[in-house]
Amino acid sequence: MKTFDFTPLYRSFIGFDHLANMMDAAARSDKSAGYPPYNIELTDEDKYRITLAVAGFAEDELDINLENNTLTVTGKKAKADSEDTEKRFIYKGISARNFERKFQLSDHIKVSSAELEQGLLHIDLYREVPEALKPKSIPIGVKKSQDLLENK
Repeated sequence: MKTFDFTPLYRSFIGFDHLANMMDAAARSDKSAGYPPYNIELTDEDKYRITLAVAGFAEDELDINLENNTLTVTGKKAKADSEDTEKRFIYKGISARNFERKFQLSDHIKVSSAELEQGLLHIDLYREVPEALKPKSIPIGVKKSQDLLENK
């Protein structure tokens, strides 16, 4: 596997070294490298949807947690029913193994809803930037009249 050197990012990202750390960790991590498969889509300007293929899992076997900007989706299969243990499969391609999938969310990303529909878990997200953090235009002009009076 090809490795990447993220050292240049540490030199140019001031205050964003956590981003370089996440990229470095993602490059090294191969845990559950594809299960369950998922999509991330932009549904509107500040709205996103994560869709995970969780066929065979019921709502009570799935858990969604958000902590410190990390969204964790966990699936734990209930113990196999006696009916399942009596079945003899010739080929078993539908995986029903436990999983944990983590998504690192940006600041100000909120989870609005989650629903399980036809074997797909949809998690809707939106970005809500506080007014104080939105970009502001700073006009260039003459000093205010109050400043002029103080300088006399």
